[in-house]
Amino acid sequence: MEDTIKVIVASEKHLKYVDIILDTIEKAAKVRGTGIAKRSPEYVKQKMLEGKAIIALDGDKFAGFAYIESWSNKKFVANSGLIVVENYRGHGLAKRIKRKVFDLSRSMFPDAKIFGLTTGLAVMKINSELGYRPVTFSELTDDEAFWKGCQSCVNYDILQRTNKRMCLCTGMLFDPHAKHDEGQNEK
Repeated sequence: MEDTIKVIVASEKHLKYVDIILDTIEKAAKVRGTGIAKRSPEYVKQKMLEGKAIIALDGDKFAGFAYIESWSNKKFVANSGLIVVENYRGHGLAKRIKRKVFDLSRSMFPDAKIFGLTTGLAVMKINSELGYRPVTFSELTDDEAFWKGCQSCVNYDILQRTNKRMCLCTGMLFDPHAKHDEGQNEK
């Protein structure tokens, strides 16, 4: 299956997939019973037009998606909206999408810290493999526009009650200036 699926930067020609992307995200959130921030069709279209989205296609069939957004004057970049269609799960596609969105983030914003919020163990494992580490929310962006995106999540009340210090999500951060492998920065 992996050979037939292309994981590419989305563009104008992929706008026709916006509705199925949003529908897939919404259905996955209901099945998992966890929070997911909702995005408008216009928002997802904008990400595609800006070259800040990754789409996975099996021929012309939608298989997965993720996008990036910069915050705090481009000091932080979030990799968000990772979704894989149920029939394509369990074959490493999420890892391929996550790697591609990570590489895109690094090329567009090489000095930015890359972060994500997740409740999913699989995403935590992928993030760890990419060099992310779990962090407290205080290490993430303080950009109010980012946190406003959490308002559509079912767990937003927790985030509010804790003054944005914690929620059910785990914050994970990749710092391009941190040492990631033993010996990596040694000469």
